[in-house]
Amino acid sequence: MTVTGMSLEALDSVAWDELETAHPHDPVEDVPRTLRLLALAGAEATEENCYPLYSLVTRNEGRTPTAAAAALPFVVALAADPAMGARVSLVELLVAMHAPALADEDWTGTWALLADPDPEVRRAAIPLAAGIVRLLEQWRVEPDPTVRLPLLLALGEAASGEAGAGRTGDAFDEARAVLAEVLGGDDPVLWVAAVHASAGLDRELPVRQMDRLIKVFSDPALRPRFEEVWYTPDVDGPWTREDLVRSTAWKPAHDPGAELSFAVRLIETADRTGDAALCRVALDLAWRLLTKRRSVETALLPLAGRLLTDPDGAVRLRAANMLAVLGPAAAPYADRLAALLDDDGADEYLDGTVGEIARWALARTGDPRALPGLIEQLRAQEEEQGRGYVVGDPRRPDIKDVLIPLRAHADILLPAMRETIRQGGARGDATRRFLEVLEAWGEDALPALPDLLPLLADTWTSIHVIGVLRAMGPAAASAEPALRTCQVLDSPGNHSFVAWTAAYIGEDREAALRLVGDAVMTAEEPGYGPIGALTDFGLDAAPYADRVRLAMENSTHWPRLTAAITLWSITGQAEPSMQVLEEFVLPIADGGDGFGFFHEALQALIRMGEISPAIRAALLTVRQSDRRLSTDGGYPMILRDEELRGLVEQALACAGPRSGETCRNVW
Repeated sequence: MTVTGMSLEALDSVAWDELETAHPHDPVEDVPRTLRLLALAGAEATEENCYPLYSLVTRNEGRTPTAAAAALPFVVALAADPAMGARVSLVELLVAMHAPALADEDWTGTWALLADPDPEVRRAAIPLAAGIVRLLEQWRVEPDPTVRLPLLLALGEAASGEAGAGRTGDAFDEARAVLAEVLGGDDPVLWVAAVHASAGLDRELPVRQMDRLIKVFSDPALRPRFEEVWYTPDVDGPWTREDLVRSTAWKPAHDPGAELSFAVRLIETADRTGDAALCRVALDLAWRLLTKRRSVETALLPLAGRLLTDPDGAVRLRAANMLAVLGPAAAPYADRLAALLDDDGADEYLDGTVGEIARWALARTGDPRALPGLIEQLRAQEEEQGRGYVVGDPRRPDIKDVLIPLRAHADILLPAMRETIRQGGARGDATRRFLEVLEAWGEDALPALPDLLPLLADTWTSIHVIGVLRAMGPAAASAEPALRTCQVLDSPGNHSFVAWTAAYIGEDREAALRLVGDAVMTAEEPGYGPIGALTDFGLDAAPYADRVRLAMENSTHWPRLTAAITLWSITGQAEPSMQVLEEFVLPIADGGDGFGFFHEALQALIRMGEISPAIRAALLTVRQSDRRLSTDGGYPMILRDEELRGLVEQALACAGPRSGETCRNVW
């Protein structure tokens, strides 16, 4: 019996029980069952009916299941039958099945799909063309612009692949001639496609054609044309002009100057013509560059400042975000930012409002107009339910990133923070976030001490409060009785932390050292206990030097770095600690991304008051680099880069003669 082009008898004759699916938990019997259901559904078959086959017969972690070869002719038969439903989905399934392991199977039936009467089927089948020759054949006869465009893109990709493999010939030359002809044509949208298609053969082409690219993208009459004809087999629905701007922006990535120029000129043009949609997408490109490279800051600062008064709220939001991360450099625009504090402009795809980001931008410049209402705003942000954002996109900052730099204003901010902690208690949404800030503020947070003591009774916050008390030091001595009875999660490390913190703030230095030392001596690998806590005791902790040295020599990563820093602190000797610090500094100059280690090593070098020649050379290289010293994504990349570069400058200041005491004072 043949149903919609597929023989059910042939389906039943396959020895399916000898085959396997992509996932061991999926029985192979599901393959013929799904194929049978599709065949019987015929014209009523849907995309959902095809879904099970994706997990059954497509590659899983690079491995092609043996059932795929057996299923292939049946899927081809179903996809080729004009009476079948969900044909586009079936063709897409064939594309997903295409794999080197099936190269020797018969795919000839799929080539007929390129000439199918349905343009959607033809378009979906383009990845099955298997080479320049067949793509050229279809290009010569294809009448539908929604198929011609992806054919052109596929032709460019195939030609680039042939060129990369060193294979050229008549077909390759003809493909290049087709691309050249379209590049010289008068269809602006197809011309953009030709630029994309040719970029793999000539990466400088998008740079040379930047003037026309900007002109085409800036023409409001052409905007709907992209959605009319720009389809690709791997994307559901049409591409918008904004999609194409984003995609085009990657083409000159090898040329930082051209990459920046593309974004800046689009912003300027969109601002001049009032094209808010184009301005938004161009600002998104600029944001991406700003998080990647320091050198773009000068070009983007005046643009962002000017756009603070744009009629479009989403544009103002993006501009405010740029000024916020640029920090003190945005001070000339402080009055404009202050005028936006009540601006509720927003973007459906971005986190926060113009007013919220403007307040942060003011705070970054040190403007006191940011302070009234700041704590209330941050509290509301933390209590907001269902907040979501893309890590790399502009967004509202974390509480610690706003408040820790405002330590000089602690006297103004603390009353509202204390009230939030009192109202929220240990389980308040913002409580733990504010505790991070108080710990960073140290003794300046001392007025909040009475509000912290109740939090010691809850394991949700007790360890965090202990960290705050530790940062306050002996000034928090009145908290010692409460600390000794606090509730922590039951573990030896937590109990030791409580004991030595109590001794430390109670100024019983001898007891505190004994407790920390005992914990270090009895700890097991790989953490070696609270070794880092010994640094507080300086040379008094020298009796534990052998244990610390052993930990340094027999560990890696954080334990090794911490032990090296501690060894210097308790012996006063730069070596062998300096050699270990080199391990965490030098790789950054070669493009490494261990920025957390780098941060700790820099702080240690500043405390030591000296650096080795190798470290100095590495830091000079890092100083000249344009990349952001962070992998965090989004605004934290800029803030972390700013912080690390400040530490680099301090560490370099330690390299000169008689600079040791100066460095320690700076620290």
